[in-house]
Amino acid sequence: MDLWELSDLATPWSVHVAATLRVADHLTSGPLPIASLAGACGADAGALARVLRQLVAKGVFDEPSPDTFALNDAARGLLDDGMRTGLDLDVLGGRMAGAWPTLLTAVRTGRPAYQQVFGRPFWEDLEAHPKLAAEFDRLMGPGHGTPDPEVLVDAADWSDVRTVVDVGGGTGALLAEILRARPNVRGVLVDLPRTVARAVEAPRMTVVGQSFFDPLPAGGDVYLLKNLLADWPDAEAVALLKRCAEAARPNGRVVVLGGVTPEPTASPELLMLVLVGGRGRTLAEFGELAREAGLRVSATGRQPSGRFIVECRP
Repeated sequence: MDLWELSDLATPWSVHVAATLRVADHLTSGPLPIASLAGACGADAGALARVLRQLVAKGVFDEPSPDTFALNDAARGLLDDGMRTGLDLDVLGGRMAGAWPTLLTAVRTGRPAYQQVFGRPFWEDLEAHPKLAAEFDRLMGPGHGTPDPEVLVDAADWSDVRTVVDVGGGTGALLAEILRARPNVRGVLVDLPRTVARAVEAPRMTVVGQSFFDPLPAGGDVYLLKNLLADWPDAEAVALLKRCAEAARPNGRVVVLGGVTPEPTASPELLMLVLVGGRGRTLAEFGELAREAGLRVSATGRQPSGRFIVECRP
């Protein structure tokens, strides 16, 4: 194990620079000499060549002849829109990369220190910069492929479900798939107004623009939390679960997808630590939060896609 290599920041920063300058885009038609490539990227030729040689040495990009660079399979990953959004230092990628120097403070205090660099906590920073917020929503969206609509542990339980409330459901991609798969179910999408303004169109779906820390639409049969709890420290996670428990009483259930694992230890989730203080949790850790929120874990299982499901009832 080479600790110097593990601690070397040259490669990750070079990846960020290549993504920001759209180097891969300029090479889609074939290899280019560094002078032409630097001109297209708006960069200094000598400095860009040094960055690209750092990446070539790590297997990203090729140099088929001296001072000429080309795409390879690894570099083609930089053509992906989501990848570029997460790496581009001029947009959201710059916020995420810039937060890493606060890791030491977060470890010392247990709280994020994002505001030390950018002047506001992460969520407030997004609210203050709508373009960043839209990029974050897109990056955190459904990802590749169609979302898995089988969100209950026992598919037979759908016979009793009439309303699904997707809490923090973004633009509603998962909820739309649930409604397509279950024609007798109606859906309520709850997220911030700026997010639901871009919601997908789906039959039987109502959109509610609000904070999910405010009282939620009551009377639903299923309150769905996908990829949400890991965004928040324990206190906020309990507050969110309490809102779900209040709205679900007396007979509804709360379904959690993502952020909880049946394994003995949870994912480190270090990016969420430095951005917002969030973390993944083991099932036992989540169970403690659920009890504090007035919920009990009633069932666990997996979606056909493999994602772990936790169901709770008030």
